[in-house]
Parts: sequence; structure tokens; C-alpha cells
Amino acid sequence: MSSPDAKELATLAGRIKEWSRELGFQQTGIADTDLQAAGSRLQEAEKDGRLADMDYLWKHGSKRYHPGELIPGTVRVISVRMDYLPPDDDARAVLQNPAKAFVSRYALGRDYHKLMRKRLQKLAKRVQAHIGEFGYRVFVDSAPVLEKPLAIKAGLGWMGKHTNIISREAGSWFFLGEIYTDLPLPVDIPTEEHCGRCTACIDICPTRAIVAPYRLDARLCISYLTIEHFGPIPQALRPLMGNHIYGCDDCMMVCPWNRFAIPTGEADFLPRQGLDQAGLLELFSWDETAFLKRTEGSPIRRIGFERWQRNIAVALGNSEGGKEVIQVLQNALPEASEMVAEHTHWALQQLKKQD
Repeated sequence: MSSPDAKELATLAGRIKEWSRELGFQQTGIADTDLQAAGSRLQEAEKDGRLADMDYLWKHGSKRYHPGELIPGTVRVISVRMDYLPPDDDARAVLQNPAKAFVSRYALGRDYHKLMRKRLQKLAKRVQAHIGEFGYRVFVDSAPVLEKPLAIKAGLGWMGKHTNIISREAGSWFFLGEIYTDLPLPVDIPTEEHCGRCTACIDICPTRAIVAPYRLDARLCISYLTIEHFGPIPQALRPLMGNHIYGCDDCMMVCPWNRFAIPTGEADFLPRQGLDQAGLLELFSWDETAFLKRTEGSPIRRIGFERWQRNIAVALGNSEGGKEVIQVLQNALPEASEMVAEHTHWALQQLKKQD
């Protein structure tokens, strides 16, 4: 097929959005590749140390904010949204129960990466079947891609003060994915910001990680500490973590726009292994074999068994304690790694303060 003209490209863009909906994506937009402003913000955050030790965010240099350097020939990015909030979710009740384990809602079901990549590949194949061979590559939270700024440029939402993307129609409980392409499709208009004077997300953050509107310091963020951070959790932050054992959704739970959140229709995103209501003692009792078996196909597995135990030990230290909790912590010490043992000792000290 010869190169499509402007009218054909506009028609194709409409069909891509239609095909996307058929494949289970709730929204699709198209952006150009000018990410210079986003790149400057990333460089500033790295310079200030707000990216902690997540070197993957800057080690690829300008490829992250110059899509054409990452995939030569890229002139447009197709950005998609897929909602993941479980129906009838009772996250607030779990968060307020110190005996329960809070897991970020995105991680309750199966890992979204494979599911979305497969759907995006199907979308690209539909385009290919319609127009013939074209240049593209699919991404889902992989490679050096600035997915949030791209989603903003594609009109999927605006960046909230907590640095998550917010949609007027769907809140912020959604995943993002992209197709880099050499097709010069017409681009969508970015959405206006609608946070106004609201500071709910800043005010609720347990560790004050949102240091200013639109500025997050990963070194203080519970999601970073429980997922990305490999070493000991700073002692000053442990009492502030409550019962969060994997990620933190506090800032999104209080966002007024999430009253419009759309529950997911994807069976793979529904809670598995009872993780939406699990008790801390139950999860701390898992040995490594049980952890690997019960987190198979889950994004949780990436943190490994040691960090899983580390996180739960901190949460148990923040619980209401009791003889059973103390006994379980003490029994775990002989076989605990050095890092887990240190956090377990800390938890025991915290609980003894309650006596």
C-alpha cells in the first residue's frame, strides 16, 4: 500500500480507537514525540535525588524523552488506558485494619504486562492487516518510555498533584501502554488540568512523599520503599508505613475524581489468593516455596521473598500486636536473613512499647 494521505490517516486513527475498544482498552489517544519538557523535569528530579536509586529512569540518557532515538523512525505514539480497579473493592476498610495486609490494587490480580502487550500486538496486527507493513513497537511499562507524559499528550488525562494521571471520566485506577509507530497519524488534544485548589493527595500521604504539587520524592514514597528499594527501610519511615506491604494507594483513594472510577471487566485483574483481604500473620507464615507458588503470574513476585518478609515485618510492628504476633515474630528469627531479622527485631521493639 502506498503512503496514506491525511484523510486516510484520520480514518485510520478512528479505526485504531475502535479496534482498541474491541480489544478491551477503555481509551486510546495519539501523541507526537516532543517530550523535551518532560525530559527536563526528569533531569531535574534526578539531579535533586528524588528518583532515589532507580537508575533505570536515567541510564538510557535521552532515549527516554526522544522516542525517535529509542526506535528510529518513530513519529507518533499510540497511548492506551486499561482500567484495573476491582469491583466492590473495600480498600479503605483494609487500610484501617492493622491486622490486615494492604496490597496496592494494581497488584491484586495477574501481572498486567503480558496481558496488555498481547492486546497491543493484536492491535498492531489489525493495523498491519488493514494498511500493510509499517514500523512499530509495543511497550507496557518497559524500556525507557515516558508513558505518563505521552498519555497526557495523547489526551488520556492530566497529571495530578500526586504525579499519577487522572481522567475526568475514569479517575486514575488504570494502566498505560504504548505503540511507537512511523505512521504520521493526526494527534489528539491534551486534556486541561482539573485539580484546582485540591490538596487531598498531598495531605493524606503518610510519609509526606509529595513534597510539592506535581513533585514526588521516591526516597519517602511507600510504593518505592516496599517495591523498588532493595535495602533496609529507614527506621524513621517505618512507623509511618502502617500496614502497607506492597505499594500504596492512599493518594488515589482520596482523589475526588476517583468517584468516577470504572471497575475493571478483566477477570485477570480480579484479586487472587485472597490478597485483597489477607491478614498479616497469614502472609508472614508463607515460606519461600509458598510465596513463589502463590505469587506466580503476579507482579508481587518481582520483589522476592526477602523483601516480602521485610515489608510484612514492618507492618506487624505497626499492628496492635498481642501474644500471637510477638510469638510469630520471635519464631521467625532463627531462619530469617540478616535484613529480615533486623526488621523483625525492630517490630518486636515497637510492640514491646505497647506493653
